[in-house]
Amino acid sequence: MSALILAEIVPASEFFGSYTYRTMLIGTVLIGLFSGGLGCLLYQRKQSLLADVIGHSAIAGVVGAFIVSTAVFNVNGRSMATLTIGAVISSALAALLANVISAHSRVSIDAAMAICLALFYGGGMVGLRIIAQSTYLFGNAATLTTEDNIVILVFGLIAVGVAAFTWRGLTLFIFDPVFATMSGYSGRTVSTILFLVTTTSIVIGVKTVGLVLMIAFAIMPAAAARLWVRHMHTMIVLAAILGAVCGAAGSYLAVCMGRVPTGPVIVVVLFVVFAFSMLFSPHRSLTQIRVSRRRALAAQAEGN
Repeated sequence: MSALILAEIVPASEFFGSYTYRTMLIGTVLIGLFSGGLGCLLYQRKQSLLADVIGHSAIAGVVGAFIVSTAVFNVNGRSMATLTIGAVISSALAALLANVISAHSRVSIDAAMAICLALFYGGGMVGLRIIAQSTYLFGNAATLTTEDNIVILVFGLIAVGVAAFTWRGLTLFIFDPVFATMSGYSGRTVSTILFLVTTTSIVIGVKTVGLVLMIAFAIMPAAAARLWVRHMHTMIVLAAILGAVCGAAGSYLAVCMGRVPTGPVIVVVLFVVFAFSMLFSPHRSLTQIRVSRRRALAAQAEGN
């Protein structure tokens, strides 16, 4: 079995020398960098499920952007920029609608998210059957181009720039919404910025990993990083690095394995990193918790 795996290894010169592989690698690294880092905002806000809502709801935006751009404006409906803008709009609307429903009714936030996910996803699937763009459900990193990567980079930098510019308001709103309001920050404005930033960081992966699997890119690096660090800024940096490294590793493994979708392979790599962190991180790992419990029991036994 090991000999078979070794026989499938692609030399670095061939991997980096291929335009398709090279653009795929750059795209997955950029998506992992931006989605992994900015996904920490959703994770710390304790709205990880919102990443799933954003991913599924983006389908409606992709379909809508394709139809409007081709039928109304007579431009390329397959453009990465066009599809990303449409996905950002629909995902942001779904996220905002879920919070509005939860805030103005007795419906819990989880139920509101499920309602919006079903609404936007169902509507998007109906349109998807019409235009037959099923690639965006699971992604196809091999179809990335240099222009696509430029779009990913531009939208990712915009999201990071907005998050950096509004950093104090975002962090206050995430950890203490009441204090943020007392400090003069508008909860509605900060919430909108938070949704737009995180939505952008997630939907830039529509073509690479796919809308369905982007929740892994947004949450797993954040969850793994949280087990290693104690501060928000270091968590974002580490999550961005983990996302980028896992994106690169998953892309290379997918090429080595032959005709295997890149997105699912990256998700498996992300889970391996998360599982390792959960078992061996120095502060919050299962191993550390077990050792601490043994020490506490031993100390209690000595005291008795």
